[in-house]
Order: sequence, then C-alpha cells, then structure tokens
Amino acid sequence: MIRLIVVDNPKKWPLHIPGAEVVQARKYITEDTFTRMTDVRVFNLCRSYRYQSTGYYVSLLAAARGHKPIPDVSTIRDLQTPTVIRLATEDLDSLIEKSLDDHKADSFTLSIYFGQNLAKRHERLSLQLFNLFRAPLLRAELRRVDERWRIQNISPIAISDVPESHRPFLVTAVTEYLAGRHGRVRPRKKLTYDLAILASPSDETAPSNPKALECFMDAAEKIGLDAELIDRDDYARLPEYDALFIRETTSVTNHTFRFARRAEAEGLAVMDDPQSILRCTNKVYLEELMKRHRIPTPKTVIVHRDNLELLPYQIGFPLILKQPDSSYSIGVIKIENREQLEVEGRRMLSDSELLIAQEFLPTEYDWRIGMLDGKPLYACRYFMAKKHWQIVQRKESRVEEGRVEAVPVLRVPEPVVKMAVKASRLIGTGLYGIDLKETGKRTVVIEINDNPSLDAGFEDQVLKSRLYDRIMRSFLRRIRENKRFSS
Repeated sequence: MIRLIVVDNPKKWPLHIPGAEVVQARKYITEDTFTRMTDVRVFNLCRSYRYQSTGYYVSLLAAARGHKPIPDVSTIRDLQTPTVIRLATEDLDSLIEKSLDDHKADSFTLSIYFGQNLAKRHERLSLQLFNLFRAPLLRAELRRVDERWRIQNISPIAISDVPESHRPFLVTAVTEYLAGRHGRVRPRKKLTYDLAILASPSDETAPSNPKALECFMDAAEKIGLDAELIDRDDYARLPEYDALFIRETTSVTNHTFRFARRAEAEGLAVMDDPQSILRCTNKVYLEELMKRHRIPTPKTVIVHRDNLELLPYQIGFPLILKQPDSSYSIGVIKIENREQLEVEGRRMLSDSELLIAQEFLPTEYDWRIGMLDGKPLYACRYFMAKKHWQIVQRKESRVEEGRVEAVPVLRVPEPVVKMAVKASRLIGTGLYGIDLKETGKRTVVIEINDNPSLDAGFEDQVLKSRLYDRIMRSFLRRIRENKRFSS
C-alpha cells in the first residue's frame, strides 16, 4: 500500500511522517505517474477543499483513479452543508455533555487530528466526529445554548492552522493512523490487499474465538491479504480496506449492519453483506421464504396478537416461541401450556408485532452445514446441552453448551446436504450456517445463520487450517473481481 500525503507546497510541510511520501497537489493532479499507480491511499491536506479548488480535485481524481482519498468528495460536500452537520451529530448530545461536563466557558473549540485530541477526556467525542466526517484535520466549534452544548460548525483545517505546540502530537496521531489503530503485532511482508476483520473477542456470543481469529489472519497473510482486527470505533477507516469480514454477532439494529452497508457502498468485498444480514436475522422473513420455495421446516405459524390463543390448536404443546431476531438461543422459549403461552406470548409481542411459533422436534443433535460460495464447506453435529432441549442452556450467570462434533461433508446424509444447499442459495453466495434436524424420515431446515460460528477446536476439527484457507481464498477472489469490475 502506497501512502501519499498531498499538500499545496511540500517545502512548507513541517512534519516527517514515517511510511508516507509527501507530494505536491498540482503534481498529483497533472502527472501521469500518479494516474498509473495502484493500491494507493491519499491523505489530502490541501489548504482548501472548496468546489473546484486544487484540494477538491485531489480527492475527486483520487477516487477516479481507484485510490482511496481522505477526505472523499462526499465528506467535503457534507462539511460544507450545515444541515448535514446538524443531522449527523444529533445523536451525540450525551457524549458531548459528558466530554464538556467541567468546561466553564460557554464556547469550546475541539481540534481533531486523525480522530484524536490531545486531551484524553475528549478522545471518544473526537473519534465519533471523525467517524462521521472523515477528514484528516478537523475543528469543531461548540457553544452552550440553554444549558446544553451544541455543535455550531465542523470544518477541515490546514496544517498551517495547527498550533506549533500541537505538531508533535499530530505526528504521533498520523503515525498511529497509518499503522492501524491497533498497531502491528508482528512484522509483515508486502501484501497485495487489505482485509479488515470486525471482531469483539471478549463477547460471549462472538462467532469466532481469539484462536480462530489468529488462524484467519495467518491464512490471509499466506495468500497476500494483510488482515487487521478492527472494532466498532474503526468505522471511519473502512474505505482504506479492500474487504470486510464481520466476526461479530450481526443485527440490523447495531453497528455491524452499518459497517456492512458502508463497506458495500465503498466497493469492498464483504461477509456478511447487508442483504444477507437483513434476510437471515429475521425469522419471519425466513419462514415466508422457506414456505414460498417449498423447503420443509417444522410446522410453523407466524404469530400476532389476534392468533396467539389459536396456537394450541394449530401446533399443540409443547411448542417453541421465538423472537424474529433471536440468536444464540436468546429470545427462544419452550412453551408447555396455555398459561405460559399467555404470559410469555404477550410479553414478547410487546417488543415485536410478529413472532414465530414452531412445533417442538426433540432430537439428540442438530446438523449445521457451513456454506460458502453456494457450496458445502464444513459440517457439524451440535448436541443438546446436558438435560436440556437446546444446544445452549443459560443458568443465571453461567452458559452451558452441548458438544460439537465436526463431520466430513461426504459422510453427512445426502438429503441434509442437498437441503442445505437449496436453502442457502435463496439467501446468496456468502458464508452461511444452515441448521437442520432429522426426525424419523423428515429432514427440516430450522434456520439460516448469516455469520455462523467458526471457533478453533470446534468447526475446524476436520478441515483444520484448510477451513480458514478456503474462506480467505474466497475473499481474494471477490476482491479481484471487484477490482476488475471497477477498473
């Protein structure tokens, strides 16, 4: 990756930034050398970004050349529109109040250098504003109005506007940004493409454990992908990468969906893509999809307030009641009788207009067929937790899980594999986990997961390192296809 710091006059550039080349803006705009360059990040630090200025054309032409400019033209436009600034920052009120809680004056100027501020207490606010307006150097003007702090303006600033006393800190901020917010934990070869892995390893519901994340990073490096772990605070960095791999529990209502949408809009190869998240995280949608395409599922009813009391006749007891966005066995209840149905059903319907009710199919284990690019990747048997009807049992602060047994795909019953393939192709060609049950002569699909568990020591028992290699090679192919399409 080539890193260019583009400025109006390199002779007046006062800083030395390791790993970056300082280039005159006019040369970047006019010389063919830069037109032919590939795999470039452009840090546009021109004095002005006004329409059709030199700074404006640096970002505009960088985008046309397939380089990755910061700021891009959309950010430049947003920073010139007060309405956009107001709407974009309206959710930051509590953070602003916390950041400026002890400030006595009625006005405050916040200087943001690549997402950082000299004062530790303003770090979070600086990062959030940088995530919203991805420009290298920003200045936010805030004023207290009716006892509440309000952002009056946010604007990019020139290097000449950075006080002399701030410049050592700016060098540190730029250097850390170029190295990645988490830094490098080991020396790297010169690699071809950049892969971001969005992860929160400390989350008990995370789909990959820390060892698996290491395996993904090792597999990526072997084939020329420079993989870096990122978290929810790295939203502004997304355009710097060529691909995004989401290894957090996905939801339409949390940051994972925003990351997926931003990555797709920026032309990154992304798993899980936004459409897969939308489709897989709502069981009402999945039930309608399965029904339409005649894929067998347990006897299922979409529940609303007017048909709740009919479930004993339509399905019988016991039955399973699910929130549409339930995951990791959270929001899934086994209903034994009418009284429990009335209490739990009404409670769950207070959060969602629709629920899913399914017949209870007791089995020793569930099948999970991992799918990638429309083909089976791995297979596992997930056994029920001890003396429990689910794979996961929650006991107050403890979580108990049944054992996981990986099985070679060729040894899985043919109807299970065929049904998994058919179901997954209704969603897309990403990475999915298809859960199925065999009961008697029936094989039914329970659900489709858009970011299946891939834990070291469990799902990789059969394939070992090949599991990670195949997923990374799929990313490499997708990145290359994106590059061909955009060239």
